[in-house]
Amino acid sequence: MGSLSTVPLFVVTALAEILGCYLPMLWLANRAPAWVLLPAAAALALFVWLLTLHPTAAGRVYAAYGGVYVATALLWLWLVDGVRPTPWDLSGAAVALAGMAIIMFAPRT
Repeated sequence: MGSLSTVPLFVVTALAEILGCYLPMLWLANRAPAWVLLPAAAALALFVWLLTLHPTAAGRVYAAYGGVYVATALLWLWLVDGVRPTPWDLSGAAVALAGMAIIMFAPRT
């Protein structure tokens, strides 16, 4: 899998995980009906399946995915929660994405 397809796949994976956790949170906070648990479960199943699509060791995928998850969660914070990320948030996301890039795109023998 090339670098151009790795990052978008991680972003879709992160969105599936966030949605799978966000919907139950809405239900638990009495802001959504119980039926939202069904798409939440589907989103989490999609999340797990998407992680299997990377052709490298699972531990490496999980570690690198964490960097993209951080950045995607901050985008969710802004677009869904309506809270603008601070410069500190953005700096942290940049560090996390740099870590992802080092892990996923380092030369391997």
